[in-house]
Amino acid sequence: MATSINTDEDSYELEEDKFKIEEWPIYWLTRVVSLYLAQSEGQLKRIGLDIPSWRVLMFLGKDHGASVSELADHAIAKLSTMTKIIQRMQAEGLVECSPRESDGRVTEVRLTPLGVKARADAWSISHRAFERAFGNVPIEETKALVATLTQVFGALKQ
Repeated sequence: MATSINTDEDSYELEEDKFKIEEWPIYWLTRVVSLYLAQSEGQLKRIGLDIPSWRVLMFLGKDHGASVSELADHAIAKLSTMTKIIQRMQAEGLVECSPRESDGRVTEVRLTPLGVKARADAWSISHRAFERAFGNVPIEETKALVATLTQVFGALKQ
């Protein structure tokens, strides 16, 4: 059984006997993300961070708090896993937790001053990796990629 994805110019055949993995977008997304994270992880370890901590730091801004649930959603992690990550980061002095002012049942996570510094260091590493990955890609193409991935993510989340 063949499935076609129609585009303005062509259709994308998803027939098993014609399948070429190197033409499959998910193949390239997986490879790119895996390589980006592997390269970043080595740099992050040098400053005492790991990928889960990096994800939390990148989502939280200097003055931006988030609930554990929101962090889990953005990191595509289970709530129980994110809770453990936050507990570890709290023990390391990177984040602090308190009841959310608008709803005391929700735990709000915020960066500590040490977390703000760790975020700046992690941002520097992320920025270098981003420049290496996208430095030769025109900004219009990068924005189009983000728009496309946002659309794909939305379709998958339905």
